[in-house]
Amino acid sequence: MADKSFLTWPFFTDRHRALAEELERWCAANLPADHGDVDAACRDLVQKLGRDGWLAHTAPAPEAPAPLDVRTLCLIRETLARHDGLADFAFAMQGLGAGPISLVGNAKQRDWLKRTRSGDAIAAFALSEQQSGSDVANIALTAQRYGDGYILDGEKTWISNGGIADMYVVFARTGEGPGAKGLSAFLVPGKKLAGFSVAERIDVIAPHPLARLKFERVTVPAAAMIGAPGEGFKIAMATLDIFRSTVGAAALGFARRALDEAVARAKSRELFGGPLADLQMVQASIAEMALDVDAAALLVYRAAWAKDGGAARVTREAAMAKLFATEQAQRVIDKAVQLHGGDGVRHGHVVERLYREIRALRIYEGASEVQKVVIARQVLAGA
Repeated sequence: MADKSFLTWPFFTDRHRALAEELERWCAANLPADHGDVDAACRDLVQKLGRDGWLAHTAPAPEAPAPLDVRTLCLIRETLARHDGLADFAFAMQGLGAGPISLVGNAKQRDWLKRTRSGDAIAAFALSEQQSGSDVANIALTAQRYGDGYILDGEKTWISNGGIADMYVVFARTGEGPGAKGLSAFLVPGKKLAGFSVAERIDVIAPHPLARLKFERVTVPAAAMIGAPGEGFKIAMATLDIFRSTVGAAALGFARRALDEAVARAKSRELFGGPLADLQMVQASIAEMALDVDAAALLVYRAAWAKDGGAARVTREAAMAKLFATEQAQRVIDKAVQLHGGDGVRHGHVVERLYREIRALRIYEGASEVQKVVIARQVLAGA
């Protein structure tokens, strides 16, 4: 049983505690999902999460716009990740994909939120390119003005939900200025669009729907632009400012599950005439794992609490949460694998699955090295 004592921390209200209990019951009844067909599993998870109201937390209702509650997003991601990494993925991408529309979309664009919140439409956030993963300002995909619309040319890669999404938020170079100043965001439907294709499906160590997308003179109306021309970089960063903390929360969920599995193993496995838990070296590992989990939780929920409290930006706090939680989760899970011995590397075992799941979190939405740069710049700017 995962530790729930953190829910008594002052970051949370009774509403958050009630939500955590309700979600725990939902997870016990619905997870883990069958991962045999990853695309089908993701579609099914999005439908179930939407049907039962969980996706309503990923975006505000179009008719009653309100700020997202980041603590709720983090609690949901942590809990889903602890039960099933693919369920966390399905939930997270609905929020990230719809994020720019939630923040600055017009009334017509916000109609999409009804569908993403209900699970009737799958969302995707198309930012990364082969040469501009962490360097967003280096985006090369162009959107040239043509008549009353734009023509998109170029490629995106490492796009989550690529190939199964019903709508993509695509960031392209419109040329209002150099680098980051010349980017804009567009709402692009994912079906029956001339010139749009899935060039490649990408397989990774923890299977998720990922793809390289090709745009060959794809025409979209001017009304497809989200926000104003040249605001794409600002929109992307504002979206990541909200959801970057939740990546740390997902890592926290993986780490909590690894700690639970390690404790159960240490108490049940006998070695040298007694349980593993009696060995001081094992106790040291358990202590270090518990310390890493609690420290990560403090940083994650500090960032979420600050954002919910009205902070305009939590760039530093979110970067710290994402960096520390993902790096420490890797350490916690590695220790859990070690304590399981051969079982820890047996395909299909819980800790083996966690070992594959955690690795990508140290890369996506800003690699650990990039987070260090972000933190350092924030510290130096404030000195």
